[in-house]
Amino acid sequence: MMVPISRVLERGSVFAAFLYQKGWTTTRGRLKYSSTKAEPLLSRMEYQDAVCTLNTLQTNASALEQVRRERGHPQLQLQAIKVFLERAGLQVEELDELNIIHVTGTKGKGSTCAFTEQILRSYGFQTGFYSSPHLVQVRERIRINGKPIGKELFTKYFWQVYGRLYETKDAYGGSMPAYFRFLTILAFHVFLQEKVDVAVMEVGIGGAYDCTNIIRRPWVCGISSLGIDHTSILGDTIEKIAWQKGGIFKPGVPAFTVKQQDGPMTVLKQRAKEIVCPLWVCPDLEEYPVGTGPLLLGLTGLHQHSNASLALQLSQSWLQRRCLPDTSLPPPTNTDYSKGATPVVAFSPTPVMLKGLVETEWPGRNQTLTHGPVTYFLDGAHTTRSMLACVRWFREAAAQQERTAGGSVVRVLLFNSTGERDSAAMLKLLVPCHFDFAVFCPNITEAIASCNADQQNFNVSVENMLTRCLDNQRSWQLLNGQEENHGSQLLITRDTLPLVADERRSESLVFPCILSALQWLSQGRDSVLAHPDNRVIPVKPSVTAKAAPLRDATGIHVLATGSLHLVGGVLKHLDPSLSC
Repeated sequence: MMVPISRVLERGSVFAAFLYQKGWTTTRGRLKYSSTKAEPLLSRMEYQDAVCTLNTLQTNASALEQVRRERGHPQLQLQAIKVFLERAGLQVEELDELNIIHVTGTKGKGSTCAFTEQILRSYGFQTGFYSSPHLVQVRERIRINGKPIGKELFTKYFWQVYGRLYETKDAYGGSMPAYFRFLTILAFHVFLQEKVDVAVMEVGIGGAYDCTNIIRRPWVCGISSLGIDHTSILGDTIEKIAWQKGGIFKPGVPAFTVKQQDGPMTVLKQRAKEIVCPLWVCPDLEEYPVGTGPLLLGLTGLHQHSNASLALQLSQSWLQRRCLPDTSLPPPTNTDYSKGATPVVAFSPTPVMLKGLVETEWPGRNQTLTHGPVTYFLDGAHTTRSMLACVRWFREAAAQQERTAGGSVVRVLLFNSTGERDSAAMLKLLVPCHFDFAVFCPNITEAIASCNADQQNFNVSVENMLTRCLDNQRSWQLLNGQEENHGSQLLITRDTLPLVADERRSESLVFPCILSALQWLSQGRDSVLAHPDNRVIPVKPSVTAKAAPLRDATGIHVLATGSLHLVGGVLKHLDPSLSC
């Protein structure tokens, strides 16, 4: 079900102001043009108008419920996206022209895509890259040659696709595609219009029922590390999840996977046999011969090694089909699909491949930013497996910096989680990091109204988000052997956010937004956050007093984790250039 336009108008969006200025009004959630002048062309609307309109398609909760209902009938989902695609003026057959690399997995699929895209771009190919979610701006999801498409280009193509779908909706019962489906169609349109040489497509959720699986003939498929996530959609065991992920296999199309647990690997092999798909298992990264010295990666963390190995195999396979005259890239030789899966012998990566691996950037994953005495460690880990990898990375990276700090360092956890994820399990893994403070906040960038439509979420109420933060705080206190202070409450009103931190007896606090949390934990020692344009959120004197160790320490180490959306909100404030 499409979110009524009235929801956007009620929020005082830029889009609402624009429509009112141009003579549009609303009646019972429907747009009505009330001017005697010619109706304005959609293509004249600006970027923020496009994003506000896109946000009216945010029906994630209902869309996921629909996926659950239709789980046994994947053809219904794929047929639905096919109809939307055709209404947008595209044919499924046209997608074959994109020379697609299709990647799924539970952990690391985005990093794998980033490595793969950078390698192929290093060879001089024009690349398209579709991923989710975005961190700061929605156009990050659709990249050309590694860069998010520009605002003008996004706006142009958005209204082309949205206009065609809107014009045809009455003939289809008023239906419009949900947020992710629309962006997927938009990505296909952009890549076709921009005539990319290769499109690297990251699956949204699962594989078999994901709307990206409308792709008929990818050039190669990949599956990164599997784990437990989205259980209400994909199933409650890793074997069920593996079955879903294996749904992207296509007859005769080469597929690669990293080493998996026995259970999911057995399922992937069976899926490959059923679909008649050649499946290979990637070697460890250390097995690739690179001459002198270790193979270097642009992304830190041991868990990136399997992602890089998968990217090497995907790139090699794609290059072979592109018929590059490079004898150093021998193709795998398994053509007996009945074997299910065959280990691949590591090849010697070319200098271009090595260059691509070391130059890969993927913000918000094992990312470190230093602003004077404050160092931010950013990782969007949101499952127990990815949190284990995050903890390992943070402990090593933070300890290395602390050895040369020349004084005391205070550790701060900035945490949030969303959806059905087990927050307590993730927080338990973070306890050994020995944080001096634990700070919790919702994925709200600022406590005042903002025209940044890219990070609006209409699916979860403010009350629910802040309640989740209080629950996370209670879990943290129990994990650290601290008693709860039941007399403390966080007061929430319908139209405003609280402007003070929630005070507890332990060294943990809940803030109403990301900016207020960052301002408190940095205590004016980050020049970017101390910019005069940033409104300072007031807190109680007792909360200010708690921050004395932050003001006195030589350094402050902040780990922001638990949600990519949280990390995106942090980056919005720490790197204002990302919002340009």
